Amino acid sequence: MPLWWPFPVALAFVGAALLTPLVARLATRFGIIDAPNAERKIHRTPTPLLGGMAVFLAFAVPTVLVTLFSNALTGGEIGASQIFGFLLGGLILMIGGYIDDRYNLPPKWSFLFPLAASLVATFLGIGVEKVTNPLGGFVFLPSIISTAFTFVWLLTMTYTTKLLDGVDGLAGSISLIGALMIAALALTEKYYQPDVVLLSLFFVAAIGGFLLWNFYPARIFLGEGGSTFLGFTLGTLAVIAGSKVATLLLVLGIPAIDVVTVMIRRLIERRPVFSGDRYHLHHLLLDNGLSERQVVFVYSSLCFLFGLSTLVFSSAEKIIALVVLTIGILGGIFFLERRKKRL
Repeated sequence: MPLWWPFPVALAFVGAALLTPLVARLATRFGIIDAPNAERKIHRTPTPLLGGMAVFLAFAVPTVLVTLFSNALTGGEIGASQIFGFLLGGLILMIGGYIDDRYNLPPKWSFLFPLAASLVATFLGIGVEKVTNPLGGFVFLPSIISTAFTFVWLLTMTYTTKLLDGVDGLAGSISLIGALMIAALALTEKYYQPDVVLLSLFFVAAIGGFLLWNFYPARIFLGEGGSTFLGFTLGTLAVIAGSKVATLLLVLGIPAIDVVTVMIRRLIERRPVFSGDRYHLHHLLLDNGLSERQVVFVYSSLCFLFGLSTLVFSSAEKIIALVVLTIGILGGIFFLERRKKRL
């Protein structure tokens, strides 16, 4: 690791820590506040939004500086066009998030910004060229399949963290763990990708600075832009790290499975899939007596443990772990729902 690496990483952390309260004051001044006026909202006092802007800026500044003045990020498999496409996609999410937080857009309109961000990133170079074959080696994807898969993957990850953002510090904590696991895997001798490590550390540091203000009781929320940017960034990191899709799925498997089950339930009940309710796993844990801090601890611990498995499991073993995780989460959701009805 070069001796200068800690400086831009520290810049991302300090930048987020300093920018977050500034953004909170600006959001409060302009009335961009999340009021506790719905059943699914668990906070008790009006809380400023737009926190994702601090995360984005704290991450983007060192990324741009390092890209301009060194080849630490672009000397490997990551190109300048990919960095540009990724940051442009993030900027689109910030703009859309601001508009949504301020004017409370209906889901069909707020969906356009994650859609545009995923399209921009995909067509400016972010792409899955190959996937690991569980039986050994790699399977190289045709261009059209690679483009379609990358687009769907980015959009899915974007909405996974968006819908996870229901408890103070939860989405940030899980995203931080996901980025740490990608960085740890990129540090191993088998994959060694220092460019991916550095970019992941910028993201980890930016989230860490923000979480100082977002843990319970949160003094600011991520907002629409921030909650979508976390998943968008994780999805991008997994792609540019050499298709570490299974790795990220093991970390985000719990929220991803939760999102799928909630959407299926809404379809069965003939409600819009992006409507709000209290069916998410974090709501079930709260309704079963856990505090917000306990929910974050339990959720993060499980994601961390499954994330650690990616450092030692083979590709085939990761698939088995994903199956076990899916069965376990579905069983856990069923148990918590039954227990909630008895309370």
